[in-house]
Amino acid sequence: MSFKLLKVDEAAEVLSMKPSTLRSWLLKRRISSYRIGRLVRISSEEIEKLLRESQVPARETAKGDR
Repeated sequence: MSFKLLKVDEAAEVLSMKPSTLRSWLLKRRISSYRIGRLVRISSEEIEKLLRESQVPARETAKGDR
């Protein structure tokens, strides 16, 4: 394993969102996580994957559009 495991609060900070929103996503299994006893951790790879999948590409502009 070459990725870092983040606490929910740390992952929420990286994503610039509220921890409660991230916890809701975890309950809905919108993103995967690791459970170690009662601890919940999210891999840095999962955060990167979420960001890649959420990216909205820039629109190509036609000639003359500004």
